Amino acid sequence: MAPQNLCVLPCSKGVDGDADPLDVRYNVIQWVHRSTRGWSYGSSITDPRTGEIIKGHVSLGSLRIRQDFLIAQALSNSPFKDNDDNYDELLELALARIRQLSAHEIGHTLGFTHNFAASTNSRASVMDYPHPQLKIVNGEIDFSEAYDTGIGEWDKTTVAYSYAEFEKGTDEKQALNKILSEASGKGLRFMSDKDARPLGGAHALAHLWDNGKSASEELENVLKIRAIAIENFSIENIRKNEPNTILEDVFAPLYFFHRYQTEAVSKMIGGLDYNYALKGDGQKTVETLERDKQVKALQILLKTLDANVIAIPEAKLSLFPPRALGYPRTRESFKGRAGISFDVLSAPETASDMTLGLLLHPERASRLIQQKSLDTRQIGLQYVLNELVENTIEKDLKDPYLHEVQKSVNYRVLYHIMNLAAHKEVHPQVNAIANNQLRSIKLYLKNTDDLDAREMIRRVDYFYKEFKEFKVIKSPKIPDGSPIGMDCMN
Repeated sequence: MAPQNLCVLPCSKGVDGDADPLDVRYNVIQWVHRSTRGWSYGSSITDPRTGEIIKGHVSLGSLRIRQDFLIAQALSNSPFKDNDDNYDELLELALARIRQLSAHEIGHTLGFTHNFAASTNSRASVMDYPHPQLKIVNGEIDFSEAYDTGIGEWDKTTVAYSYAEFEKGTDEKQALNKILSEASGKGLRFMSDKDARPLGGAHALAHLWDNGKSASEELENVLKIRAIAIENFSIENIRKNEPNTILEDVFAPLYFFHRYQTEAVSKMIGGLDYNYALKGDGQKTVETLERDKQVKALQILLKTLDANVIAIPEAKLSLFPPRALGYPRTRESFKGRAGISFDVLSAPETASDMTLGLLLHPERASRLIQQKSLDTRQIGLQYVLNELVENTIEKDLKDPYLHEVQKSVNYRVLYHIMNLAAHKEVHPQVNAIANNQLRSIKLYLKNTDDLDAREMIRRVDYFYKEFKEFKVIKSPKIPDGSPIGMDCMN
């Protein structure tokens, strides 16, 4: 165990004088002021001879406060309508996050790793990455349970497993296995970084920044919350005498509020459920996610490609003038192709590209081929592409603005299918199905008297002419998201 002395810098004098953060006698929580995105850390120094932890050191970055405050500011209904000091609820959300982050980093100093499946067990661990969990009460967004308090059931399990002292004569191995079996009996799950971080990941439960027992149901909830917040968004989301330009910065995390839950849902398609199983421990080893869950995940995911959902309402566009002098766009801003003006088409193009990069990830496409071959009742890549095209390229919206937004999405759909058609690191069956889908799209477009249809045909023809040189045309870059409180374990 580490020494009991805890120093929260800046430290007062101890019995031996000023406490130095490098002094091995002190466990340190160090506050680091930042003006840009950075990391928080939880690390420890161990005795190389015994593995004993002799010092813990946590660095907490101040930017977490600003990021979570900004999220709360965007989601609130007219917080500064009557009073520029009306920020208590916003600050409380940000402080709740920093408390949770502090516990998380201290967990690292004790030797605990991330558990990215904990959010599916009623937020069972501070070692997960939490997104603010919100709910709708009487039509309004409720922040009261945005972040959890205290440690969870999985944390109690890891503390017991790592630090329990048993009575003399106890079979320690048997006692430790009992702790794990009891946790498994409670439905607690553990999956860490290598299964949760990759964008092409397959685990149906292990995700960063997600919430809820069901990723699909939570995405539906997140989209409803996002819609309410966008409807409420106004000049009253900034303080008096602040430049209108700042509204765009506040709006960015709201517009992309669904990004992490979208990632979680995408991994259910072609997804797997598995454990770090041991011989004889009774855990499930691996099985393919049920068809009905994959179908539901796909249908909800397709909502993020619907212009009716991701178009910024016309009534809100007057809130975003060209940037004021001294307030340039940053890595956290919307990007676009319209010069100094706010680009209303690039925002949904960027959002849809995020979804498509996940849904049509080459590794996911290859898994869909595999799962269909093993169970013909399962969805396969052809099913996913058919549903995708039907809900995007074949969708006809009459409203001129929504029509153009949907076209921006549709071009991204075309590029990502081209990517699968040309990709060299997928199963050849993926290339075959994607190329067949392009032929079907071309036939459909030939029967459509539309300027964009002719342009899409031209791009398909050019794709086959310059097949070996194909690269996905980049969309405007999505604003930086992580870390919204992310950490790093040394």
